[in-house]
Amino acid sequence: MELLTIGAFARAARLTPKALRLYDEVGLLTPAAVDPESGYRFYEPEQLARARLIAQLRRIGMPLADIRTVCDLEPDAAAQAVIAYWQQVAADTTARAHHVARLVEDLSRKGIAVSDTKPTLTVRYAVRCDPGHGRDSNEDVAYAGDRLWAVADGTRGAGAAASAAAVNALKALELADKPAVDLLGMLAATVNDVDRVVRAAATGDNQPATTLTAILRRGSQLALVHIGDTRIYLLRGGELAQLTQDHTWVQSQVDHGKLNPDQAAAHPQRALLTRALGGGSQPVEADLALRTALAGDRYLLCSDGLSAVVGRDDLHAALNDTGEPEPAAQRLIDLAYAAGAPDNIACVVADIIAA
Repeated sequence: MELLTIGAFARAARLTPKALRLYDEVGLLTPAAVDPESGYRFYEPEQLARARLIAQLRRIGMPLADIRTVCDLEPDAAAQAVIAYWQQVAADTTARAHHVARLVEDLSRKGIAVSDTKPTLTVRYAVRCDPGHGRDSNEDVAYAGDRLWAVADGTRGAGAAASAAAVNALKALELADKPAVDLLGMLAATVNDVDRVVRAAATGDNQPATTLTAILRRGSQLALVHIGDTRIYLLRGGELAQLTQDHTWVQSQVDHGKLNPDQAAAHPQRALLTRALGGGSQPVEADLALRTALAGDRYLLCSDGLSAVVGRDDLHAALNDTGEPEPAAQRLIDLAYAAGAPDNIACVVADIIAA
């Protein structure tokens, strides 16, 4: 069988020649032949399966030493090894998030003068969840209370149950008498539990999945969790900032410079998720963050039924020009319907108020 040059093999495996040379040097993927004069490497087509597996494992961040072990296992054993690796990553991420949040909290406390006083903060909020035009079902869920704001967007037919399960699981954390820094670990654990429940709910070819974006508040401290393409925006001092990054294929292409934001917004695959609860056979990794709320802040949590059809400038204007949360939320829903509302629409508008 004809051998492939390193360039042709790299293209077929979706690797770079530099990566292939590294894998050769560490004994992970040895070429079938090497030209004795030029040192040029050649590969057999049968080596593509191993090369593609290596590429997939590298994309999830697995170290080369662990990849060598996984590549030498039978498929079932390799799958279990990947699951075990990702569970450890999730546990390590949770632990690091906890330590980072503690450090941020300690540094923030040291930066405040003893004479400074912090006002007591309260919150006013509004919730909307509409089916959209021509939709006979609603797989979005929106919830708001004094301590929890959440939006979830279910997919794949049974998504309504998945999104409801995700938000309901977080409601139990509202009662937890813990500082916000401790809530990050609780959020991560809850997300892992929901992910397992949603994956276990699969029937035949129907695998439900859901996004989840939420904020847990303890005083002025906010613990954020995010998976998927539901979003959090913050309006502060008249400026609108997006606090979350979409876990979508088009966003990954923007990150790699292959698409610009305008192209991504109009791309037919813009709703293709790369992370979702229940969305795959591996445990999902959530984005976690800790923030400090200020009096006058306005937060918007929304599904892509709003953000995909209402431009950022219109979102900004609706949030900036409308007083109370109720009319602001209604204005956002009206904008989505004016733009066609092809999908379910969910949003939470929450204002931070000095008591």
